[in-house]
Amino acid sequence: MPQIPEISMALLPFINNYTHLQCKMRFLLLFSRQGKLRLQKWFTPIPEREKKKITRDMTTMVLARKPRSCNFLHWKDLKIVYKRYASLYFCCGLDAEENELLALEMLHRYVELLDKYFGNVCELDIIFNFEKAYFILDEFLLGGEVQETSKLVVARSVEASDMLQETMEEYMSKPAF
Repeated sequence: MPQIPEISMALLPFINNYTHLQCKMRFLLLFSRQGKLRLQKWFTPIPEREKKKITRDMTTMVLARKPRSCNFLHWKDLKIVYKRYASLYFCCGLDAEENELLALEMLHRYVELLDKYFGNVCELDIIFNFEKAYFILDEFLLGGEVQETSKLVVARSVEASDMLQETMEEYMSKPAF
């Protein structure tokens, strides 16, 4: 059996910083330039009243910022990371110790997945196909952390779901004998 070398305790903080390349979101919000909420996903249990307050505060804060402002801000005990794509703002809340750049990358990856499925996603795609937007998000994130990094794997899963749905619709539309 090979001997595992001992690691100096002084090196542990450095090792942990590089091996912990996960980022856990508390929530993800998509809203329009007019402040209309288009999609929301909560990864921690929060009362409905508090969700509404957070949503209102996020839309107000983010929409009030200048276009060339930094995409990170602090709010209460959270870090807020947001990015505007066309007419939609993608906004997430993180714990104070989480990495903002990873969160920004996660938001960008979600937009890439939506673009791949919808072909240059727009606000109307989210409005009229919100169930698909949620499904893609659920294939990508689990509990606020990245579940699958491969765009190809997520795309295959969404495609398989679409095929299953089409098959079920065909089956249900056939008359019973």
